[in-house]
Amino acid sequence: MFLPYDLLALVAAACWAIGSILAVAPARHLGPFAFNRWRLLIVATALWLFCLVDGGWRTLSPGLMSAMALSGLIGIFIGDTALFAAMNRLGPRRTGVLFASHALFTPLLSFVWLGETMNSQAMFGALLTVAGVMAAVLLGRRAEENHEWEMDQGDVRVGIALGLIAALCQALGTLLAKPVMTPDVDPVAASAVRITAAGAMHFLLLFGGVRVAMAHHPLTFQVFRQTATNGLLAMGVGMTLVLLALKYGNVGMVAVLSSVSPVLVLPLLWWRLGRSPAPGAWFGAALTVLGTALILLR
Repeated sequence: MFLPYDLLALVAAACWAIGSILAVAPARHLGPFAFNRWRLLIVATALWLFCLVDGGWRTLSPGLMSAMALSGLIGIFIGDTALFAAMNRLGPRRTGVLFASHALFTPLLSFVWLGETMNSQAMFGALLTVAGVMAAVLLGRRAEENHEWEMDQGDVRVGIALGLIAALCQALGTLLAKPVMTPDVDPVAASAVRITAAGAMHFLLLFGGVRVAMAHHPLTFQVFRQTATNGLLAMGVGMTLVLLALKYGNVGMVAVLSSVSPVLVLPLLWWRLGRSPAPGAWFGAALTVLGTALILLR
């Protein structure tokens, strides 16, 4: 049956899938640093307002804030910036398969760091899920596909390296958050701390005159709307759900279940591009569904 954290991780994956589609245009318009800076500012403002009204800020402690700030610097400031830089070069589909490798990094690191283990059925399900995600994304492109999202934008090797850095940072950021996410901690407040720390670093780079932090093009209302929608859905809702899942769940299982977002992207790309994914994508999606079922029914 569904356990609460299982469902939360899957809903977070859906938020990230929709967010990745919404991110392509504004991330390429603004550049990865400016795009991340704007969405962090928007989401941090919204979360802190919610915490002030809800009273969730009272659950914060110096130890929790330190851990969450470090988690945000690694997982969001470094990880998300690398992710969108990779997406600008490789597009959402190929970036998705690289980022999905965080579902391999996280269980391995959680075993070494936290001593967490999986039973044999859950482990087999996790391997099937990750294999399915990667197969769906790698085999999801038709030979005749020529949409700009599938075209290389710069050095592919740099894009691959950035995608793997993003996955590793996602895993490390999750592991840093897990030990302090006790049942009495408000996940919205914890998420606000993570996002604020990452946003502060982005603004330090901007005010320090770092060239790479500058926007590629001026912010327009349409780009602001796309950035805000992406941030509130993918980061405001998605990341908060992941932190809530970590309060009750195994960090490796949360990582595996939330990694199915690239498979959920496939029907969105079908809708966006007007063409169904290649047959190999459906094979990968079937493996993902089977693996997820084994995890949920363990």
